[in-house]
Amino acid sequence: MEKKVVLITGGSSGIGKSIGLYLKSKGFKVYGTTRNLEKYPDFELFNLLEMDVTRSETIEKAVQQVVSKENRLDILINNAGIGITGPIEETPHEEILNVFNTNFHGPLHVAKTVLPQMRNQGSGLIINVTSIAGFMGLPFRGIYSATKGALAIATEALRMETKKSNIKVCTLAPGDFRTNIAAGRYHAPVLENSAYKKPYGDTLKMIDEDVDNGGDPIAVAKQVLKIIEAKNPKVHYKVGEPLQKFSTVLKGILSDKLYEKLLLKHYKL
Repeated sequence: MEKKVVLITGGSSGIGKSIGLYLKSKGFKVYGTTRNLEKYPDFELFNLLEMDVTRSETIEKAVQQVVSKENRLDILINNAGIGITGPIEETPHEEILNVFNTNFHGPLHVAKTVLPQMRNQGSGLIINVTSIAGFMGLPFRGIYSATKGALAIATEALRMETKKSNIKVCTLAPGDFRTNIAAGRYHAPVLENSAYKKPYGDTLKMIDEDVDNGGDPIAVAKQVLKIIEAKNPKVHYKVGEPLQKFSTVLKGILSDKLYEKLLLKHYKL
């Protein structure tokens, strides 16, 4: 059988790199993307292309490179994203716009660019990587939660719109995994005279510890393969520690006030 062609945004490191390596080992033809190709002159794990999901011309160029070479594009994994932390009141609005451009507008633009090719070939799969944090508004991560929650909602609509074209669309929401996301995350500064100084500072430490103690991202890669192999993928998938996944179940069961109380207790607010 002809190898299926996979495009993974944000494929040079972290979860994207793990997915790329795992799928390549399973016989897929893998293309990853990175914002700056010059930073990876010796990258030979799989094909790596330059793409900045906030720049339309780079999206169109990368997709065209894959299609020109392979004559098809079977699977898009919209993985590229950035983190952001801070009190909403003190987060510069240009940073809020930047993370929405990367985490929400970017994946939609990449999906819109690959859809005509998938429709022409009569099949395709789009996996939008969201986050368990996107199921609820987390204190001092509200903007990040909002970008991922928005992507999940848009995915639900896109899935229904493309159903008759035999294009499958779903989300995959990871919990905390050991990646370099903290290095690229925007942190609003902890201001000395801020009303949020202590609670934000304490929460920031907890966020970093959660990532440091997170699981191996290979678990995300294995879940991606299960989705690819599923005849009829579900709308939403989650991967992470049982308690993290269960937190999304609780969100649907408990009253809003009780769920908020649990979050306040967890973050010691």
